[in-house]
Amino acid sequence: MRPDDPTAVISAIGSCLPDRVLDNDEIITAGSLRTTDEWVRSRTGIAHRHRARPGGSTGDLAVAAGRAALEAAQGPPPDLLLLATSTPDHPCPATAPETAHRLGLGTIPAFDLSAVCSGFLYALTTATALLRDGTCGGVLLIAAETYSTIVNPNDRDTAALFGDGAAAVLLRPGPASAPGAVLATDWGSDGSGRDLITIPVGGSRHPGRSRRQPQPPPDAAYFQMRGREVYAHAVRRMTQSARAVLRSADWPADTVRAFIGHQANQRILDAVGERLGIDPAHRLGNLREVGNTAAASIPLALADATRRGTVAPGERTLLTAFGGGLTWASAAVNWPAAIARSAPEPAPQPAAEPQPEAVRTADPTRSPAWTPSTSTS
Repeated sequence: MRPDDPTAVISAIGSCLPDRVLDNDEIITAGSLRTTDEWVRSRTGIAHRHRARPGGSTGDLAVAAGRAALEAAQGPPPDLLLLATSTPDHPCPATAPETAHRLGLGTIPAFDLSAVCSGFLYALTTATALLRDGTCGGVLLIAAETYSTIVNPNDRDTAALFGDGAAAVLLRPGPASAPGAVLATDWGSDGSGRDLITIPVGGSRHPGRSRRQPQPPPDAAYFQMRGREVYAHAVRRMTQSARAVLRSADWPADTVRAFIGHQANQRILDAVGERLGIDPAHRLGNLREVGNTAAASIPLALADATRRGTVAPGERTLLTAFGGGLTWASAAVNWPAAIARSAPEPAPQPAAEPQPEAVRTADPTRSPAWTPSTSTS
């Protein structure tokens, strides 16, 4: 891109991590897992993760992170909200419209975007296109997850990996030369690997309550992952995507001063960094303290490094991710000059009451306002 070309610019950052922190021993004891703290650390790089309080939801964390970003921002409010998540508050409706309402953003368009751990970069690519063509004047992009609600605490392969959290960035149009500017993106998917990262039950194919289907096993409603196969796909796809975006930005790998990969597993991050030729000193992350927070992992690492002042504004930054679907994405960004604010975990919102039985079983052929006509004409 030319320095004066319009693009999306990260102008503010917000984050929210739940107050409760669990170490590996607590996870192992709670799930009676046949493993050790040393094994988890050596294989994943994870020592701690945050857990939402009982009754807390993805929407609660999203609102807190979004409000922190808005408080750090200057200028008019955004006119679009994107929420990247694979753990929405409800299967229907999307969580984004309520999040926008709770943030006081009125009736702006808002929708969820689900690309699992690639969700933030999928949403960043979408927001950048909308800002470049003038469809939007500002986008609040939130990535939020509560994987504690879908992970089986007794599953040795996944229980120790995931944490809860949310982070948000406010994007505004600006020149490609600006700190925080998104210069190039790359994304892709391969649905032939859909069963490598999945929750088998709960969608329309296997709703889990159909009389026409056999009762699913108890663990079918939990998140499942075939770790060894995912490792190989993640390293290959993230490396390929990152190389593609470096070519688009015309950046030699040795000029990258900040590399943030999806915080899934330290061995994956190291393998991708080595294949790309990124110096270890420029590989950033907070996996050890927050675990895998899925779509929220990259913006949480971005927020953490921004608050620490780890990277100077304008430095060349490479972001890359891989997730279920299978999906992958990368972005070349100038390190932002944005303020990053964190928010405490909010109190859970009260759950909505279920509809009365009479409403659910009403005659669907009649409108409540319909009455028979008495006309004879």
